[in-house]
Amino acid sequence: MGGSKWMKMALGLKLNSCLQVPRTVEESPVEEALPYSAARVSDAVSLTPTPPRDSRNRVHVPTTPTPSSSGLLLPIDSSESSKMICAICLTAMKPGHGQAIFKAECSHSFHFDCIASNVKHGKKSCPLCRKKWEEIPSRTPATQKPQGRRSNNLSWPENDAWTTVIRRLPPPRLSTSQNISSIFHAAEPGVFDDDDEVTIPQWDLNQESSSSYNTDDGQFIEALKVETYPEISSVPKSKSHNNFSVLVHLKAPVSTRQQHAETDGAGPPVISRISCAPVDLVTVLDVSGSMAGTKLALLKQAMGFVIQNLGPFDRLSVIAFSSSARRLFPLRRMTEIGRQEALQAVNSLISNGGTNIAEGLRKAAKVITDRKWKNPVSSIILLSDGQDTYNINNPSTSCPSDYRTLVPVSMHQNGASSLHIPIHAFGFGADHDAVSMHSISEASGGTFSFIEAESVIQNAFAQCMGGLLSVVIQELKVEVECIHPMLQLVSIKSGSYRTTLVSDQRKGIIEVGDLYAEEERDFLVTTDIPIDGCSDETALLKVRCIFKHSTSERLVTLDPASEVKIQRPVAAQSSVVSVEVDRHMNRLRSAEAMAKARAAAEGGDLTSAVSVLENCRKELSETVSARAGDRLCVTLDAELREMKQRMANRRVYETSGRAYVLSGLSSHSWQRATARGDSTDSTSLVQAYQTPSMADMVNLSQTMSSGNPSPRPAIRPTQPFPVRLHPR
Repeated sequence: MGGSKWMKMALGLKLNSCLQVPRTVEESPVEEALPYSAARVSDAVSLTPTPPRDSRNRVHVPTTPTPSSSGLLLPIDSSESSKMICAICLTAMKPGHGQAIFKAECSHSFHFDCIASNVKHGKKSCPLCRKKWEEIPSRTPATQKPQGRRSNNLSWPENDAWTTVIRRLPPPRLSTSQNISSIFHAAEPGVFDDDDEVTIPQWDLNQESSSSYNTDDGQFIEALKVETYPEISSVPKSKSHNNFSVLVHLKAPVSTRQQHAETDGAGPPVISRISCAPVDLVTVLDVSGSMAGTKLALLKQAMGFVIQNLGPFDRLSVIAFSSSARRLFPLRRMTEIGRQEALQAVNSLISNGGTNIAEGLRKAAKVITDRKWKNPVSSIILLSDGQDTYNINNPSTSCPSDYRTLVPVSMHQNGASSLHIPIHAFGFGADHDAVSMHSISEASGGTFSFIEAESVIQNAFAQCMGGLLSVVIQELKVEVECIHPMLQLVSIKSGSYRTTLVSDQRKGIIEVGDLYAEEERDFLVTTDIPIDGCSDETALLKVRCIFKHSTSERLVTLDPASEVKIQRPVAAQSSVVSVEVDRHMNRLRSAEAMAKARAAAEGGDLTSAVSVLENCRKELSETVSARAGDRLCVTLDAELREMKQRMANRRVYETSGRAYVLSGLSSHSWQRATARGDSTDSTSLVQAYQTPSMADMVNLSQTMSSGNPSPRPAIRPTQPFPVRLHPR
């Protein structure tokens, strides 16, 4: 079989796709006309994502494909095809045609210009077998190619080294000597206002439940649950109590976008999807040279899962970056046609070049800021396996403030801009810059996940998607105000959430933002209790919540009827410390120990770092909640133990310990689930903050990845809703 045909087969994703190997120009002067779903749209194999339906019009979700060990590019064996095709630019290597060819010590060959460009941007291992090279190829001024000869130019506006899907038009025929990918370059518009028009369902809010409240127009909305717990129930009249803690506990309502399995005995289980707040999602994907092979194959597989689980009202745009960045397609609704085009675009990706994270994020920010229409929920997912070699001069000596420059100013959480779009960053493998990815997520209000094993990338994406597709509360602000005239707030411990204390210290505001379905938040408020010989009880605090309901988009003010009070007996009474308050104190104590241990490890003192973590474990074991068998305490102990093991020596810390600790700190500072180690596995002890919607999506991912067809979940198509236009 010819090299061009082998290349197309090797790039196949197997997502229930049609594989077409077009005849070359030499074989046939005219290509047969094909329908769009089967047309060759890129240098890769095209996908036909439309799943089959049964007699009852139920859509059967295909199992997620498992890529071959050699990934999507070329086999690692020394077949004739792999010797004649450059694995970086995917064009033929022909000696004697003015192209220098570099043969590495691992016996793999590449165009010299292609591999020199990789080395220039910090990639010093074989893109195929990952072997570290002793002899590093480099380009000197004397070896620069004269102008006019073919080179793997990474400046996309002049020569696009990737492919961009050209929709609805069959590609022109090529001779085998042409660079196949170059014809798919399509000029990007100056303004990204070509997004699909938004259609929003009309929500049925007339169903009352026990946990709902009435709005002015007689409709019911699921309520946010607010509870408060004083540290102890009583303080003697004649005593004061400094740094008295009160826990404010919030829990979001159940999602209106529940997915549950049903069956009538006549077919496979059906996933029922109910109305929910639609999402605008932009994924920013690293396709630099280091992503070649299995990594890129698994990334495409994970993106296939994301695309298949977005609804027809959700919109997706994909940004791919290496040395530069490119928008593969604008924000597009994930209808059947939208999914088809998205899958084809993702399937067209190939890997080469360096890593320019900042350019990818700038392009994503432009998609968000320029869009003509706007869905209620917006987010960005960033994945990279390397270090930004264009904007950070020396990653080993850079501080977090340097990394924050990678995030466009418009995306900063605490910036002047009203655009608050979280960037959920995923560090892939042992070579990614964990400090950079953590800083990016912190600056934007997102989370940082560490994908240690390549095979769990889809599960990590699934957990994040389970949250994004279940947002029920938006723009939440919590106001805490003192009641007793002698009280003042000492502090509000809120992690990474922005907190403001007014000048007289009697009122504080916590800016929480979005909450996923059934997601919980705990904030510890401290105050000084004065002596009070006149009253039998002291009213301490009252809490008020202001938020926007994600589906109705109504602004809601929630004033819980109860106030936080404590008894003031004459004589001291035995008071039991609240388990709820103690649990939250343990979480804060553990997070502080993690941060302290990380600082010691970064300073080279791993012995002290391990000691800090072990001492924290001992303190936790002696607390009230730990002795009561509290699950969060069990999780914290398992996490601290895992971190201690990952600080056993410098090599282990550099390859996995740093990223694992930073992902844990991100999780605790936002009280939101992140992926690290085996945290997405149902048997893992490290599952803090994972919501039911997240767990359901991870379970679906694992079921599809296992390839077990019996029983296979199916998604019932969403019924059409009355729609209303929703301009920005």
